[in-house]
Amino acid sequence: MFAAMRTGSNFLEANLNAMQGVTCHGEVFNPTFIGKSNQVEFMGLSLADRAADPMAFIRTMRAGTQGLSGFRYFHDHDPRVFDAVLEDPLCAKIVLTRNPIESYVSLKIAQQTGQWKLTNVNKIKTAQAHFDRAEFEAHLTDLQDFQMKIMHGLQVTGQAAFYIDYDDINDLDVLNGLAAFLGVSGLESLDNSLKKQNPEEISQKVLNVDEMERVLSRLDRFNLARTPNFEPRRAPMVPGFVASRNAPLLYMPMKSGPVAEVTGWLERFGGLDGDFTQKSLRQWKRARPLHRSFTVLRHPLARAHEAFVTQILSGQFKEIRNQLANVYKLPLPELGQPYPDTKAHKDGFLAFLKWIKLNLSGQTGMRVDAHWATQAAILQGFAQFQSPDLVLREDRLAEGLAFLAAEVCKPAPEGAAPRPVFDDVLVSIYDADLEDAARDTYARDYIAFGFQDWRKA
Repeated sequence: MFAAMRTGSNFLEANLNAMQGVTCHGEVFNPTFIGKSNQVEFMGLSLADRAADPMAFIRTMRAGTQGLSGFRYFHDHDPRVFDAVLEDPLCAKIVLTRNPIESYVSLKIAQQTGQWKLTNVNKIKTAQAHFDRAEFEAHLTDLQDFQMKIMHGLQVTGQAAFYIDYDDINDLDVLNGLAAFLGVSGLESLDNSLKKQNPEEISQKVLNVDEMERVLSRLDRFNLARTPNFEPRRAPMVPGFVASRNAPLLYMPMKSGPVAEVTGWLERFGGLDGDFTQKSLRQWKRARPLHRSFTVLRHPLARAHEAFVTQILSGQFKEIRNQLANVYKLPLPELGQPYPDTKAHKDGFLAFLKWIKLNLSGQTGMRVDAHWATQAAILQGFAQFQSPDLVLREDRLAEGLAFLAAEVCKPAPEGAAPRPVFDDVLVSIYDADLEDAARDTYARDYIAFGFQDWRKA
């Protein structure tokens, strides 16, 4: 059962245990106990045994239980268990949810009263919660991230879970539907040994209701401010990384950026190493404990123009060029010929920017090449192996590289540090139309990295 604190998981567990042939052992991977509060041993295994081999712990649990055996898993439980359980198609998944503000207020009250379960209404403890904006937003983020992780895991493995909300756990028909999902007999009645705590409406359970309402009204419940992103995830591109042979510096290039300039600077330390695999790169890192990795951002407009000139106009990407001309009707000159004038070049580049937007949105059927993929997506790809220690900007490149050399206690190479590439052609065609198109196409990068208009950069 994937759940969270104060979502009704105790009640649902009690009713699962009332089903013939089903045993839910509680929070067996809670960081501080096994199964239930203060319990530190389980089927002859200790906390240390569980920590040493969580999957052996699960095998023991299965072997020692007749029928179906299971447990409750919260977002802060042993992360080693999550993927193993989620990827196992023989393991049935129940996903229990609750309105986040209700679970937050219930959690605050339980923390004050110390009462986490109620079996006798005569012993109920009451309190009012104080709503804290930062605390609630952290609570909400944890819940949403956990739910998205579950949903993604189910999708990529082609599985379905039984989703049940807090408001439905008292519905006998719903619980019997859950029993059918598990392949066991249903219940004749609910297990009512646990009683609902704090049944009052939210406004009666919170001290600073007005503040809570103001904060909640500002939350974007329907994600209206979200910028849709259909750009495919990228691989780390480790074989393209470049390292200095005599300095512990690793460059993680972004194509159509200042790659030649930065690589040339790195080479002046005394040679380069490259063509890494993940294994050989880890070996390189282990041998250089002071190492620093870095990448360099280029303004999206300048980077797109670099890709346009070097990959499309040059014919380097011949098949893509042909499709751009024949299918998308981009105004391109004859291969090997320049545009007749700056207006024609600007019109062709503007059409290319608009095509990139379609391409990034998955609307073209053509690959999203690394030369014009968003820099945000490329950085996320790097992070699948390792995030760079430093992200430099092309317009402050000399200062950034000097800082890097000092970081690894190496004198900067002789000769001037590379300067930002000054694209004379782009200067001659630049106008507000191109800037607006770049902002529209690369909104993700402009927002993520705070790029100004190109001529102000």
